[in-house]
Amino acid sequence: MTDSELRLALEAVLTVAIEAVPSDALADLVGEDEPVIRELLVAIRRDLVEQGRGFHLVELASGWRLQSNPAAAEVVQRFASRDLSARLSTAALETLAIVAYRQPVSRAQVATLRGVNVDGVVRLLEQRGYIEAVGRAEGPGQPILYGTSEVFLDRLGLSSLNELPRPENLLPSAAEAELLADELTGTSTP
Repeated sequence: MTDSELRLALEAVLTVAIEAVPSDALADLVGEDEPVIRELLVAIRRDLVEQGRGFHLVELASGWRLQSNPAAAEVVQRFASRDLSARLSTAALETLAIVAYRQPVSRAQVATLRGVNVDGVVRLLEQRGYIEAVGRAEGPGQPILYGTSEVFLDRLGLSSLNELPRPENLLPSAAEAELLADELTGTSTP
């Protein structure tokens, strides 16, 4: 690889790395000697600083990592403080699955299926745009009925709810379940 190809590869890997990456691991990855990689990393670090970029390449005890430029700390802090996390708790995922497969469904119906109060989780899913009110049930109080939104479909890469996997396809067959039960109990079926 040329130096520019190596730089491109190193920058790409460091951009997607969650943890700091040691220079020897980067060298192994691109098939080059560690001193060459180290020299390129130092050059990348210097170039980012000279160009006044929004991120810096830093060397930590555990390796190299891209991180935001300290000059932008105030803006980054404001961004990080906002509720923009894409991760959902187990409770939220369970609630979302119930809404996806049983829609339209009321909060009370979801709470009955989950066995716990789901008010906060439903509010969170609604705020994030994964579910939305799709109508009202007939009967006392006419509770709001919820269904999934286009955001939900987009996040899962689906064009319609028909593409959701069928629940029965997610469960093991009777024979597989029996084998698993035998493994867990330490018995075997003849």
